Amino acid sequence: MTRATNNPANETDNPVADVQDDRAAITPEVAPQQLPLALELRPALGRDDFMVAQCNREAVAWIDQWPNWPVPALCLYGPKGCGKSHLAEVWRARSAALSVAAGDLGGVDPDALLGDAQGLVIEDADGGLDETVCFHLYNMLKERGGHLLLTATLPPARWKVTLPDLKSRLGAALVCEISPPDDDLMVGLLLKLFADRQIQAGPQTISYILPRIERSFVALTDLVAAIDRRALAEKRAVTLPLVRSVMEDIQMAIGHGNRAD
Repeated sequence: MTRATNNPANETDNPVADVQDDRAAITPEVAPQQLPLALELRPALGRDDFMVAQCNREAVAWIDQWPNWPVPALCLYGPKGCGKSHLAEVWRARSAALSVAAGDLGGVDPDALLGDAQGLVIEDADGGLDETVCFHLYNMLKERGGHLLLTATLPPARWKVTLPDLKSRLGAALVCEISPPDDDLMVGLLLKLFADRQIQAGPQTISYILPRIERSFVALTDLVAAIDRRALAEKRAVTLPLVRSVMEDIQMAIGHGNRAD
């Protein structure tokens, strides 16, 4: 069992320091132009800036309303890579909450896990959890005026929960869906991911990527990392031909993987 912690990990999204010397030798062929974005940049308290768009605006609003939630629990759900865990981490930093994966709750002593904490994040709650432990954690937080935030890919009504008391409490929780990134958010994320790696990506490059990539933070992050690796390995600028080549290679690899299955 992984002990819950209320000290957010210090993380970095990319090893900029490791590649600065190589990156300085690469200059783009196309200078970036100003791209209009209807995005609000929200500082994430020690994490990366969290970009607010239509697809996550309601979830951000609930985080902003804490601690004035009308009920003790909030569930953020959506597909992998939609940003729910990132937003949960924003809330955890604000609330000094603990965090634990649902898979680590089996047989845990709720008192020992929670201690005197007023908040708890349970990640991947629809992937199977110890219902009795979760039920007691909910009750303990409610009794002390605390809050529980759960992340999942499905809403609680679709979880395979058999304990009636827990099912009723989850049924009363706030439930908020985070959708896959929309166009504005995709553009903003791409620009940020490129900038994090000191890459200047022009509008043509962004416009080429958008309709050809899965709409998830994970896919965007993986693509930008692959582009960066290729540019550094070949000591080339990040241009449209390079990006096209990387994306074609990724699609080819996916195709081969599907045929192998």
